[in-house]
Amino acid sequence: MKRYKFLQVIILALIISITTSCNKEQSTNETTLEGEITLSGSFALYPLAVKWAEEFQKIYPKVVIDVTAGGTGKGVADALSQTVELGMVGREINEEEIKNGAWYVPVTKDAVLASASKNNPVIKDLLQKGLSQEKFKDIYITQKIKTWGEAVGTADGTKIELYKRSDAGGVTESWAKFLKAEQEEIQGIGIFGDPGVAEAVKKNPNGIGFNNTLYVYDASTRKPYDGIIAIPIDINNNGVIDPEENFYDSLDQLDEAINNGKYPSPPARELYFMSKGKPENKVTIAFLKWALTDGQKFCKESGYINLPNTVLEEQLKKLE
Repeated sequence: MKRYKFLQVIILALIISITTSCNKEQSTNETTLEGEITLSGSFALYPLAVKWAEEFQKIYPKVVIDVTAGGTGKGVADALSQTVELGMVGREINEEEIKNGAWYVPVTKDAVLASASKNNPVIKDLLQKGLSQEKFKDIYITQKIKTWGEAVGTADGTKIELYKRSDAGGVTESWAKFLKAEQEEIQGIGIFGDPGVAEAVKKNPNGIGFNNTLYVYDASTRKPYDGIIAIPIDINNNGVIDPEENFYDSLDQLDEAINNGKYPSPPARELYFMSKGKPENKVTIAFLKWALTDGQKFCKESGYINLPNTVLEEQLKKLE
């Protein structure tokens, strides 16, 4: 009996020792990772990058992450010049950038939306009929359509006032690809950044713009921001928004449409982190691995689309 109790004590001591060791190792991992990561670029990826930074720093309090928005062009330039560790990019990485040493991983997905004021003069027709790809092209590229009445098939003579991005944003390239055009062909008044375009559209009943998802929809309420709407795309070009094309009431509906391919791609697209060559900084590598694994749980609540597990696994292999 005494021997049995002695064995119990030994086993209990081993369990406590192992548990203490594991906790100590976890605590050490959490406190020893320290350093700084800088990110800049895409307005599209900015809200999620900020959320990721906040959550990562809760786990690793000795890590400092600085995130700034300035558009995809800035993110690419900063990453390739090694001004920042990671550039945020809202479009596909091109061949020239790869030749210049761009290393990249897709981390999530969103979409570009056509936007208009809630006080648009033909708002009822616009929401019921939407606009086809061809009509968007005739507004933004050929400018054959100049009034809101021409856009929706009514007698309204209100002139359409076009807004576009003035900076080198991935949103412009994605919208141009949807219109089967070059981004230099897109017409309109240039406004800096997604927030600027969204604000211009809200204030101008006659305006039209194109924005990343989270500058039209509020991730908290899952509804469009006050004063702005997403213009539905008449995908089958039949002059009406059919039930299967009507997924703009909430961010959740839209995200589901992007995820299952009902919303066209482009203007739906993947969003990327880019660096000059494969990252060597252990803090940057740890952050990227976390973003592609545990960090994915914050995508949906932040208004983004999770990438398929197969894609995430492929990206993780790049970090080995």
